[in-house]
Amino acid sequence: MDFIKELENELIESHTLPEFGSGDTVVVSYKIKEGNKERVQQFQGVVLQRKGTGATETFTVRKMSGNVGVERIFPICSPFLESIKVTKKGSVRRARIFYFRERTGKAARIKEKRMFA
Repeated sequence: MDFIKELENELIESHTLPEFGSGDTVVVSYKIKEGNKERVQQFQGVVLQRKGTGATETFTVRKMSGNVGVERIFPICSPFLESIKVTKKGSVRRARIFYFRERTGKAARIKEKRMFA
């Protein structure tokens, strides 16, 4: 079992990604190919969960587009993932905040984690 994990780590290039978890607001820059053109699209939202380990790790980001909630799942080891920028650290008690989907308006706010210098 360890041999497989070692092989995965060798084959997959590692990104230097910031520390983030559920409840954090992030901006994900993602490369999109359209025909022979390539552009970078930014997706800003709240991280609902991080799932998996190693090469198969993913994270789900949710944002409100107009009045409709949009969720997108990003693989951590994707070659199309350009950068992740954490804009706010959220203070939540759970690893998976799916209850956030039913919240609207003021109830959909997440407390910001207080940082002490």
